[in-house]
Amino acid sequence: MWHFAISVFLIELYGHNLLLTAVFGLVVAGSVLLLGALIGDWVDRNPRNKVAHASLFIQNTSVTVCSIVLMLVFSYKQRIEQIWDGWLTVVCYTVVIILADVANLASTALTIAIQRDWIVVITGYNRGHLAGMNATMRRIDQVTNILAPLAVGQVMTLASNVVGCGFILGWNLVSLIVEFFFLSRVYRIVPALSVKPPTVEADQVYLETIQRSESQGEDSDEERTEDNGSVQLKNGTTMPLCFRKFQWLVSTCKDGWRAYYRQPVFLAGMGLAFLYTTVLGFDCITTGYAYTQGISGSLLSLLMGVSAITGLMGTMMFTRLRKTYGLINTGIISSCLHLGCLLLCVCSVFAPGSPMDLSLLGPYFTSNSSAEPGELASQRQKHTYPMMGGNNQPLLPDRSSIHWTNNTLLFENVPNGTAPESYISIILLFLGVITARIGLWSFDLTVTQLLQETICESERGVVNGVQSSMNYLMDLLHFIMVISAPQPEHFGILVIISVLFITTGHTMYFVYAHKAKRKRRLDT
Repeated sequence: MWHFAISVFLIELYGHNLLLTAVFGLVVAGSVLLLGALIGDWVDRNPRNKVAHASLFIQNTSVTVCSIVLMLVFSYKQRIEQIWDGWLTVVCYTVVIILADVANLASTALTIAIQRDWIVVITGYNRGHLAGMNATMRRIDQVTNILAPLAVGQVMTLASNVVGCGFILGWNLVSLIVEFFFLSRVYRIVPALSVKPPTVEADQVYLETIQRSESQGEDSDEERTEDNGSVQLKNGTTMPLCFRKFQWLVSTCKDGWRAYYRQPVFLAGMGLAFLYTTVLGFDCITTGYAYTQGISGSLLSLLMGVSAITGLMGTMMFTRLRKTYGLINTGIISSCLHLGCLLLCVCSVFAPGSPMDLSLLGPYFTSNSSAEPGELASQRQKHTYPMMGGNNQPLLPDRSSIHWTNNTLLFENVPNGTAPESYISIILLFLGVITARIGLWSFDLTVTQLLQETICESERGVVNGVQSSMNYLMDLLHFIMVISAPQPEHFGILVIISVLFITTGHTMYFVYAHKAKRKRRLDT
């Protein structure tokens, strides 16, 4: 509910503009990119129950406080805008984005702890049970990703944004109690969760730095004190404490990325991360493009529902393929299926009705243009509905300027007869996106289980934290792609680039599978 609602709330706050939403997305991706390894290291170093409870409490508390702030802003927006010459509004926006980002970081920690660590221990390291539970967890995610936005969306539509915030606030308070109780009960039922391998007692880089400073003749009073099995170093070095802590944080990040690179499944994890650089999904980018191609809101909602069903089919296919062909071969089959379906998206770029016009890229490479302004404008609007406003108008239009009809979505000042020359292109695009979900989710589950089975327990958190950082990094690239080519006429180029990234990711997995099979043959 929160992931869906926060984007809508930010758009409403900023006057139907995507700026706050873009800033929020950048902050979230950047924070996980920088802190992913530290979050994973924290998960590794602390008892499982404390990690889960702390992450759950921080996540739900942040969402609750953020909901209260949003309720106040929506209720007293005009008064707030008059205080401090409008700077109080900026402060409120900043607080909302920071709290939402903290909630996302806590959610990342909870996901790493439960779905990457607890689940392995609960299944008793049984590969068959692990595959079944991974698929079940993913099905729960798929269903809730459909039902949760529908629920909070209906509340916001029938009532108001303030009521929607209150609904999310109450839901989080109740779910905090329920989740806390369930996690505590699972922790008591499975005694193995209380057993965790020993972690490194002190950071090696930090120790080496202190030893080097001592060897240079600096007098320091060093005292070792042990508290609950951890080694704390107290010295009189000239380096301030804040710098030493910062040095420890940097070294922890470096060690995390090195541990990720050392993993046998490094190529498989990188392959999964490359799949995030794509516009071929049901996000705001694809939705905005669909609007420009005459797809109505009701039809788009139906397509999203069908897409969720094919995602569920992918989780079912994963369990059967793994049992029949093994885990590595399941990844190969899923990759081929995914790539095969995406070929339909490539065909849509060149099919009748496609708005792609490479001549629009001419100004970026040459200043020589023989086309008249009127001709250029008519070419740009040949297959798409024209946008109101300036050139910086976002791809997803303001809902207030949309007229809903039975079969098309028309913007203001557009004749009712205006329509794409052919719907073949958009049909091929969504046919490829929807069917590709089967192979995509099966492949995702394959790499997830490979990470669970291969990574040693003491590094499970930090390696999965770095994996989350890589996923967000590649996701950032796809937003940069859209910023570089924002017009609907450029979408075909983005589709081709996306398929190239996905092909590269699957190629990395093929290389990993080849090495893994060769090693298995040599071992036998």
